[in-house]
Amino acid sequence: MKKAAVFIGLIALGVFVFSTQARAWDDVGHKLTAYIAWQNMTPEARARVIEILRAAPEDSQLATFYMSYGSQSKAEREREFFVMIASWADFIKDKGFPVRYKTYSNSNWHYSDTFWHFENGKAVMDTDVEKNGLAMDKLEEFSKLITSSASDKEKAIAVAWLIHIIGDIHQPLHVSAKTTNSYPKGDQGGNLFFLTPNGTPRDQQRNLHGFWDSIIDQTQPNTKDECDAAYLDPIGDKIMAAYPYDKEKKTLEPGEFSKWKDESLEIATNFAYKNIEFFKKPSDDYQQKAFRISEKQIALAGYRIADLFNSAFGSPTITGVPVR
Repeated sequence: MKKAAVFIGLIALGVFVFSTQARAWDDVGHKLTAYIAWQNMTPEARARVIEILRAAPEDSQLATFYMSYGSQSKAEREREFFVMIASWADFIKDKGFPVRYKTYSNSNWHYSDTFWHFENGKAVMDTDVEKNGLAMDKLEEFSKLITSSASDKEKAIAVAWLIHIIGDIHQPLHVSAKTTNSYPKGDQGGNLFFLTPNGTPRDQQRNLHGFWDSIIDQTQPNTKDECDAAYLDPIGDKIMAAYPYDKEKKTLEPGEFSKWKDESLEIATNFAYKNIEFFKKPSDDYQQKAFRISEKQIALAGYRIADLFNSAFGSPTITGVPVR
């Protein structure tokens, strides 16, 4: 019954219409970053973030996601709300809601391309290609806005975008645009690097970007058709156990957004395009390594979101021990 209520609610909001371009992690990946962030946020930060999000402008439909199901506790409701918000920036791409789409959807806020190419097997940066993507600019802008005197309505939009964009830039292909003779302006973060046989109908094609977006749920699919909490929570807990905060904290670089981007770019240039061929499915070895890399990237994104919100709204120190 609970699951049916969730499904109906989501249908009403039109959240299942997504663009396949420039998404960075699919719904599962984004929700996992938010789950990990929530588990590492202080009670003060949690309370303030929920307060801010519930004050969002009505036309954004952000507050609509704060819903109660049956015997759900307030803590469960708030956590599910926060986790759902991680995908709001993708939900709003639905043109079926024209006011929301026109006011809030910004496709070039989801990525920040660095153009590069291979020379003798080594990645070389291109310096003569125009800037493409505003993710890094928006991280700087919104991180300042949430600590300013701006209204909670303004901060709500900033918080929702921060949760999403931080997840975005930890997907390596969202900071990368590989150039070639065929694609002098870049391969759109791997969207033009096809993994299905040449001649595959367009609606059946798979590309490198989509492969990385969905690596988590491809490897650990929701075969039992469970609700988000039953499916996602164990995966998130497993990721945190494999990459605990205390072990990763020395690499988190709070507020050093350019360093976060550089980490992802290094993965894109030194792994994502190695041992992989155009029009061919990635090998099992490649898929396994990509999965492990993605798990760590999702953990780092979650910890960094928590750090940012704890600093802005609560205690600046987190323990890495889930607070349930």
